[in-house]
Amino acid sequence: MFSEFPTRREFAIAGFFGLAASQASAQQKDQPIHIRVSLGDVSLNKVSFLIADDTGIYRKYGLEVEQLITPAAAAAVRASGVNVPARYVAAASDHSPADITIGGGAPTIMGMVSGNRPLDRIILATTDSEVRWKIVAREGIKALDDLKGKRLGYSGRGTVSHYMALAFVRQVGWEPDRDISLVSGGISIQALKENRADAVIADEIVQALAPAAGFHAVVDLRPYHMPLPGSGVVASKSWLAANREAARRFMKATVESIAVMKQDSDVASAAMAKWFAITDAVEQHRIWTESADLPPKPYPSRAGIVKLMELFNSPEMAKYKPEDFYDDRFVKELDDNGFIDSLYRGKAR
Repeated sequence: MFSEFPTRREFAIAGFFGLAASQASAQQKDQPIHIRVSLGDVSLNKVSFLIADDTGIYRKYGLEVEQLITPAAAAAVRASGVNVPARYVAAASDHSPADITIGGGAPTIMGMVSGNRPLDRIILATTDSEVRWKIVAREGIKALDDLKGKRLGYSGRGTVSHYMALAFVRQVGWEPDRDISLVSGGISIQALKENRADAVIADEIVQALAPAAGFHAVVDLRPYHMPLPGSGVVASKSWLAANREAARRFMKATVESIAVMKQDSDVASAAMAKWFAITDAVEQHRIWTESADLPPKPYPSRAGIVKLMELFNSPEMAKYKPEDFYDDRFVKELDDNGFIDSLYRGKAR
C-alpha cells in the first residue's frame, strides 16, 4: 500500500501500472466488436449484407460479424429451387439469440403485439420501404381481373407477403374471402407447381426463377406505391442499450454495402453465387436490377408501420403508437453528416 507521500519507486510502480492499463485499454479499443446477425430470409434485401461480409466492409468498421441464414429461411427458398450451402445455415440446434436480425418489420411488429415474440426488438432501418414485388401466376391467369375468385398465396400470417396481399386487395377495392381467397403456406415456385395457390406474392428470387418453371408475372405492385414495413435491420433493445457504438458501426456498414450493391452488379452476383448458390447469369441480373428501387437512405418506414397497424388493427395493436417500434437516429446521423451522400457522389442512385 502506498504511503501518504509516495517514494520515487512507488511513483515508478504506479506509472508502470498506469501505462499497462492504458495499453490494455487501447488494445481493447482496437479489438473488433463481435455481433451475431441472423438473416431472416433469402431475398434481394439480404444481398447487401452478404456483400458487407464478403468485401470486408464489416471489418473496415471494426466489426467481427457472425452472420448466418436461419434453417427455416433456407428450407423456404429451397421450395423455389435455391439450395443455400450448408456452411451458411445456422444449425437447427443453435438457439443462441441474434443481436441483430435482418428481417421484415411486419412480422417483427406482429410477433411482438401478438405475444409470440419478445417485446425486446426495435427497427433501426428499413431497406425495403415500398411494395415492389410482383404477383406470379399459373397458366391461364393473364391480368388483374383474372385473379378475381382465385387463390393468392402468401407465406404466413403477419409476414411481409401477407401485408402486401392485404394492402393490394384493399387498394383495388376487393374484399378478402369474397373477391379473392388469401391462402397461407408459401410464396414459392413449389406452391404453384403443387396447385396450392393460383398465384403468389413473389419476391425477386421467385420472379427470376418463375419463367424457367413455366410461370409468369401478371401484376407489378410497384405502380400502387404502397408503403411497406419491409426487410431491414432489427436489434434487440437490451443489446442496443449496451452496444450503441456497435450499432452505429453496423449501420455505417449497412448503408455502404447498399451503395456497393446498387453500383456493382459483379459484386452482387458473386455474393448470390456464394451464399445462395444462384449461378445463372440471367437470373442474377434479374434479381440485381431490382436493387435500383431500394432506398439509399434506409430510414425505418414509419408510413409502412402506420399502414400495418391499420390493416391488422386490434385492441392489442391499439395499445401502441408507431414510434414504439422504430428508432431512426442512426440513419439520421449518417444522413445529416453527409456520409450516405458521399457514397453516391458523382454516381447515379
